[in-house]
Amino acid sequence: MRYQKLGSTGLFVSELCLGTMTFGGEGEIWSKIGALQQDEADRLVARSLEAGINFIDTADVYSQGRSEIITGQALKNLKVAREDVVIATKVFGETGTKGHNSRGLSRYHILDGVKASLARLQLDHIDLYQVHGFDPATPIEETLYALDTLVSHGHVRYVGVSNWAAWQIMKALGISQRLGLARFESLQAYYTIAGRDLERELAPMLQSEGVGLMVWSPLAGGLLSGKYGRDQAAEAGSRRVVFDFPPVNVDRAYDCIDVMRAIAQARGVSVAQIALAWLLHRPVVTSVIVGAKRVEQLDDNIAATRIALTNEELERLEEVSALPPEYPGWMLERLGGQRRAQLAQAARS
Repeated sequence: MRYQKLGSTGLFVSELCLGTMTFGGEGEIWSKIGALQQDEADRLVARSLEAGINFIDTADVYSQGRSEIITGQALKNLKVAREDVVIATKVFGETGTKGHNSRGLSRYHILDGVKASLARLQLDHIDLYQVHGFDPATPIEETLYALDTLVSHGHVRYVGVSNWAAWQIMKALGISQRLGLARFESLQAYYTIAGRDLERELAPMLQSEGVGLMVWSPLAGGLLSGKYGRDQAAEAGSRRVVFDFPPVNVDRAYDCIDVMRAIAQARGVSVAQIALAWLLHRPVVTSVIVGAKRVEQLDDNIAATRIALTNEELERLEEVSALPPEYPGWMLERLGGQRRAQLAQAARS
């Protein structure tokens, strides 16, 4: 297990992060993803820690708060030292009552939300507190001031963002710098070999600004697990059948699966391991979030950290999964060619 710095901080997190969306199973959406109860969750957390994972991600809305409760209790049951684990959670959606101010990124909701999350997790601080989505009703300044208050008071160590556009994150980073506020140190976003849209705007921005990347749904909701293919019918009750998310161009995904399956068979590993290994080879990725319902499934995911893809394998995967050209990307590529060549020549001299 390798460990990477989170953004521009001095905090090191494992290259795999245990996701807890399968904990609890309360609510229509969450019950389709997983319904692990305390004993089962304890086993997954224990196995993760044993494998060297020091990073656990949850959210206040997962299973209507049950995921945070189960996660916190697992740490208690396993007697995990607080300094041995990095706990991340999120704020944005509704938990509990459905009042007009029980959602979004207002100061009102954030300050209430962090107190509720700390109570459910049974912790005195949250290591990484992430805004779960963009709130068009709240000025970004209000959100950043509220998050900075939490950092100043010690309730939160670092703040992050999830599911924002590149321009929105850049605007927030500029505001934080101008006002001297705690800045977003990480982005949690969807990224897979079958869904590389993040590479158009978000990835260059993250690398430019020193923001870390946590990848959610690295197997595209199970589509890249090896259970699906062009000639493989989905089993009744499987994840993509009961909850078809995230949206994926299935034909492109099947093209990727065909190549990954060939590589996996040659290596004697699972297709899921190749999909995860591809992400772990991407320089923009800090940590990949893996969720599981069984220890055996988690072990298969963990094994991906031991796969070193060859240049030839990476080239095959790059060719089959490459994004189609899109403006302004193709124009930037065309106009910047000579200057990139000059930079490359200067680096060699």
